[in-house]
Amino acid sequence: MFDEVAAGYDRTNTVLSLGNDQLWRVATTRAVAPRQGQRILDLAAGTGASSVALARSGAEVVAADFSPGMIAEGERRHGAGAPGGGIPNLSFVEADATALPFGDAEFDTVTISFGLRNVNDPKKALAEMLRVTKPGGRLVVCEFSQPPSRTFNGLYRFYNDRVLPIVAKAVSSNADAYDYLNESIKDWPDQRTLATWIREAGWTDVAHRNLSYGIVALHRASKPGAAQPTVG
Repeated sequence: MFDEVAAGYDRTNTVLSLGNDQLWRVATTRAVAPRQGQRILDLAAGTGASSVALARSGAEVVAADFSPGMIAEGERRHGAGAPGGGIPNLSFVEADATALPFGDAEFDTVTISFGLRNVNDPKKALAEMLRVTKPGGRLVVCEFSQPPSRTFNGLYRFYNDRVLPIVAKAVSSNADAYDYLNESIKDWPDQRTLATWIREAGWTDVAHRNLSYGIVALHRASKPGAAQPTVG
């Protein structure tokens, strides 16, 4: 499904989110606070839009995704063969979030945006993220959530149930994929539940803040242990 929508994925997301996806990306990048000398894993990276924003800091960024179609599109846009030679400190890897192809304690920060709910075992993925993160390193999760206001939540549900399918049919190459999107958002737990999952995986200093009235929540956490010095 994700392979089929890769080419128009970013444009469709911008339309369906009414442009808010770009604001969410900025908030996530600020939370990650990337800097030169760091190694960052961007999971469920898709075509690499969030990875590019992180790589602009000079950090080494690994964009990983389960979909080979997404990875291929990301490499076409930003890899060595892209116009201008691409981004040298950005690499693409096909990877399963529940069985990451990386060693222990490889990354200063692991981040995942709008992908955790698509993983077949989110709790296992959170444990894998902990494994590949250095002691003292950080986790940043940006994901759809549950607006706390009943009134706003009702309007949000109306948009997702009635408006989103119509718009998706008009702008997406695979409207059925966005029916799945709506269902996955409905079934996803609220902010407090996800925070509990993160703690149970072994992360500490777990906190979150709502974006766009709780349509999205930005979760942050740390791996226990002393932070490792970075080079650069």
